[in-house]
Amino acid sequence: MGFIMEFAENLVLRLMEDPKERDRKFRERVYAVKDRCQKTKEMWSYPLRPYGFWTFERHNAQLAWDAKISQVPGRRDPYDDLLQDSYGSPK
Repeated sequence: MGFIMEFAENLVLRLMEDPKERDRKFRERVYAVKDRCQKTKEMWSYPLRPYGFWTFERHNAQLAWDAKISQVPGRRDPYDDLLQDSYGSPK
């Protein structure tokens, strides 16, 4: 009976992975993910367009021409709202 227990113990030990090897692989994976995240954050910090790209007259003129773009809340002139309130529809 002892032979069977010894055989089972050796079988289980052979099937188990080495804890030091498992820890080394886990650390390598974590460090690789950390490096990738650092690289991604670095790329996110770069501007999408070079400085001055949106200051060209062509882009400003397009914003003024296109009614959908020019009346967006972030681009709308705040004085337009005051004019509409004062000269708007009579109540």
